[in-house]
Amino acid sequence: MTRLSRRQLAAALAPVFCALGVQAADSPDATSAGPRTLPVTDGAAITPDAPARPVMKALPLWELGVGASLLRLPDYRGADSYRGYVLPLPFVVYRGNFLRADREGARAVLLDTSFAELEVSLNASPPVYTDDSGARAGMRRVPATFEIGPKLRSTLLRTPGLRLNLEVPVRAVLTLESSPRHVGNVFTPNLDLSVSTGTPWRLGFVAGPLWASQGVNQRIYGVSAAEAIAGRPAYQARGGYGGWQALVGTSRRFERHWIGAFLRYDHVGGAVFGDSPLVRSRSNLSGGVAMSWIFANSSEQVMRPD
Repeated sequence: MTRLSRRQLAAALAPVFCALGVQAADSPDATSAGPRTLPVTDGAAITPDAPARPVMKALPLWELGVGASLLRLPDYRGADSYRGYVLPLPFVVYRGNFLRADREGARAVLLDTSFAELEVSLNASPPVYTDDSGARAGMRRVPATFEIGPKLRSTLLRTPGLRLNLEVPVRAVLTLESSPRHVGNVFTPNLDLSVSTGTPWRLGFVAGPLWASQGVNQRIYGVSAAEAIAGRPAYQARGGYGGWQALVGTSRRFERHWIGAFLRYDHVGGAVFGDSPLVRSRSNLSGGVAMSWIFANSSEQVMRPD
């Protein structure tokens, strides 16, 4: 297993927060966004002019918990090497009017209507390590990154049994190091489907393409002249289409516990960096499981969708 520094730990936790839909104060939400809140109606008839409305319920303003996660992730999209992580997992829920951290991720809500929501979107990526014998043997270590930018979420379909959202995030990418640098931007639109299982388990599906600017792709897939060796020629990555990814996740909330699991499929076929010597696999399958114990909540309650 891999040991991480504090900053690396925060970035490595990103896939868990996204994919599992964990209610974490620093959870990202785009590249691997996870299961979302399943809307429930009060039994009223649903017509095109009267979409299903979620039932409002009095819930604690905040909740706190702690747990652990077990992950298996590729070193980067297109890598043929994987790493295992055993990581602590915070559980933080805050149901404010402007700042929120819940099943939709941590965000600052700028606009909230029945059909669309504009918010600040966050994401993070773990560092890319060098190795002794793989594609990046002898190459520099690539720092972890933090992403921030606006995201528009629009409800395309809402019924008692499912909800389909279109999410359109655009984020700036910053390195997580002593002197952070802006390395480019990413655009990751996706369709987010929540489906009723008829049980206490929540089930979600997320899929969509990825685009990134040249600086973002170059830091992962570029090879400088100094790093070029036999079988790994110098390479300059371009900005543009980066393939697509799809995720399925499930979670369940008990009175004092939360558990979840996810599987994510990444495909880089047709990506602008697909001919990089560092791309050793056209697809990757990653996954993880997590559990949290909820030990505290506020006495103050707010009305929110259940």
